Amino acid sequence: MLAGLVDGFVELPEPPDVGDGAAEDGPLAWPGYGAARERAVARTGERESVLCGTGRVDGTGAVLIVFEFAFLGGSLGEHAGARIEAAHAYARARHLPLVSLVASGGSRMQEGMRALSQLQRVARQTALTGAAGVPQISVARHPTTGGGWAAVAAGADVCLALGGAEVAFAGSRIRPAGTDPRAACTAEAQLAAGHVDGVVPADGLRRALGRWLSLLSGPAAGRVAPPYALGAAAPPQSGWAAVERARDAGRPRADAYLDACFSFREEIGGDRCGGRDEQGVTCGFGRLPDGRTAAFAAQRGTAVRPAGLRTAARLVRLADRLGFPVLTLVDTPGAAGDIDAERAGTGPAVADCFAAVVACRTPVTTLVVGEGGSGGALALAAPGRTWMTPDSYFSVLAPEAATAVLKRDPSLVRETAEQLRLRPQDVVELGVARGIVGPPPGRAAVRRRGAGHPDGTPRGG
Repeated sequence: MLAGLVDGFVELPEPPDVGDGAAEDGPLAWPGYGAARERAVARTGERESVLCGTGRVDGTGAVLIVFEFAFLGGSLGEHAGARIEAAHAYARARHLPLVSLVASGGSRMQEGMRALSQLQRVARQTALTGAAGVPQISVARHPTTGGGWAAVAAGADVCLALGGAEVAFAGSRIRPAGTDPRAACTAEAQLAAGHVDGVVPADGLRRALGRWLSLLSGPAAGRVAPPYALGAAAPPQSGWAAVERARDAGRPRADAYLDACFSFREEIGGDRCGGRDEQGVTCGFGRLPDGRTAAFAAQRGTAVRPAGLRTAARLVRLADRLGFPVLTLVDTPGAAGDIDAERAGTGPAVADCFAAVVACRTPVTTLVVGEGGSGGALALAAPGRTWMTPDSYFSVLAPEAATAVLKRDPSLVRETAEQLRLRPQDVVELGVARGIVGPPPGRAAVRRRGAGHPDGTPRGG
């Protein structure tokens, strides 16, 4: 597994107390366990199912935890738990990112509850490493089941999976009869459900890991300046004109702004609660022009669903814990209100996103790039650090919905748009936004109160 992936691998020293070596057949005196381990040693050349060390992946140093499935199914016992604990401690002491390459069938039966308790041991180390602000990346290889999935791979900040790998909590031998693994127990199914962040081919793993390690090893200092406006240069004259501009299919969308801000970026794939909202929100980390990294959560112009809001909240909390500034792009007519969305928890998801943004200790900068509809939009907006583009609006409700709530005739929707004062210049005058961003250098900027960039910052990222 390490060949072609890791350069300069150096194994960590053996931890002093490994527990399961106290008796030949382990803590349960399981007949033949000692002999099975010796056969595993002869077959693999390793002394345990987990190998821990340091090395460089595509140029970035990391601590690595590597599972050897050929050693008793990559199972977790006391010795493996001790090695993982030592690897986490080493990563925290040197603030090195930690990469877990998982291939495991779960806890080792021959060690009973001593083995199962290693899941708590590993979970504690994962929590301590996370609290120390050390990035953790996992790769679910084939197969990754049981505690290997639940306690190691799924607990990482970023979880990747190899294409075609079996990834599930219940292993193939204990699933209900007739279960089709393709429905939920593959890397691809876990990605679709929002439980892994990306599926990569084996020959692309070095590049994918290298990009993630590079991004998570260099947080930007201070706030991210709001991007330049990529569309209209002058604010609209009327409220309805602002709405029409924001809804124009040809105006710049999230991808255009992200491309302008970042030289490259990687995305997290879902909310880890069973959902993805690819049409509504994209979240991840990107490389700024100065070579440092910022996090982003960008709405994509559709009604945002609960999974999208939860993914954004996950991104903001992760950036906060790891010390990355955040850029959010607001562009949604509002949170989805259909029956499926209500069942999935639109209200709690909006509340969770509000809580993540307002509690974030790292700076959050927001740019409204299109529609800003109600709480679904406001949930991603940074209080006191929100900016507008000339082709955006921000409103308590979309004009049509506001007209309906006020029991007005639908013909009065344009009048309602004027009364809502939703134009970018109105939102600035109301004190909700700080200003209207100008165009990139080379295009004439609009001269007005609140226009341009904060403190004259001459950059788009």
